[in-house]
Amino acid sequence: MRRIDHLLDEPERLDWTEPQYSTYDVARHGPEPEPEWLVCDRNALDTDLGVLKTGKEADVHLVSRALPDGPECLLAAKRYRTAEHRMFHRDAGYQEGRSTRRTRDVRAMEGRTGYGRQLLAGRWTFAEFEALDRLWRLGAPVPYPVQCLDTELMMEFIGDPDGTAAPRLAQCRPSPDRLRRLWDQLVDALVVLARAGFAHGDLSPYNILVDGDRLVLIDVPQIVDLVANPQGPTYLERDCRTVCRWFAARGLDGADCDLLFGDLMAEAVARW
Repeated sequence: MRRIDHLLDEPERLDWTEPQYSTYDVARHGPEPEPEWLVCDRNALDTDLGVLKTGKEADVHLVSRALPDGPECLLAAKRYRTAEHRMFHRDAGYQEGRSTRRTRDVRAMEGRTGYGRQLLAGRWTFAEFEALDRLWRLGAPVPYPVQCLDTELMMEFIGDPDGTAAPRLAQCRPSPDRLRRLWDQLVDALVVLARAGFAHGDLSPYNILVDGDRLVLIDVPQIVDLVANPQGPTYLERDCRTVCRWFAARGLDGADCDLLFGDLMAEAVARW
C-alpha cells in the first residue's frame, strides 16, 4: 500500500514540481456518478503544470492527472494558504450561521493563532468543496468538485484542452447579443441559488468565467445562507449591485439591481 501519511499531515511540504500519485482514493469525492472525463484510477499521476491564479487566500494550479500511456484529464487545484500566511481577513460575516463544536478550535480561529489559521485554511477548503457539491447537484453552473483533502480542493478545469483557462467575465467585451445571453444565464444561475436559499456572497465579474458561450461561477467558499445568516440579504443585494453595474456599463438594458434583488428574494422567500 502507498504511504500517504505525509500527504495528510504536512501538505505544505509536498514538492508539487514532481509528479505525485493521485490522492483520489483517500480524498473526499464529488457527486456520483463521476463525469466520464475524470481519471479516477489510484495509479494515476498528478503533474503540476503551473499557476493559473494567485490570491491572498489561495493559489490555483493547473494539474494533469494521467495514467502512463492512458487517459488524461486537466484539473484546477486550489491550495489554500496555511499558518504562515495572513489570510481570511473577511471571513467573520460569511461564517455567521455556521457552527464549530470544539471550543478550543473556535478560540484558536478567532485569535488567529498558528493552529487557528491552519484550521481556517482547512475549513474554507471544505466549505468551498461542500458549496460546489451542493450547487452542482442543484444544476448551477459551477465546476465539478473532484476531491477535497486537507487544504487542497481539486475541481474541473474550465478552459481549453491545451490548458488555456477560460477568461473572466471582466476580461470579455461581448457583443450586444452575447451580452444579453450572458446576462440571462447569470440571472438563471442566481435564481437556482436563491431557490435553494443561498447567495454567492462575493459575486463579481472577476469570479465568473466565460467558457465559450457558457457562464461558470467560481470562488464559492463564502456562499451565504439567506436564512441562517442575518446578513444574507445584504450580501445578496451587494452581489446584485456589482453585476448589474458591470452589465449596465456595457449597454445592457434591464440590468436593474433593485428589480433583480427583489425577484431573487421573492424566490428565496417562496422556499421558506
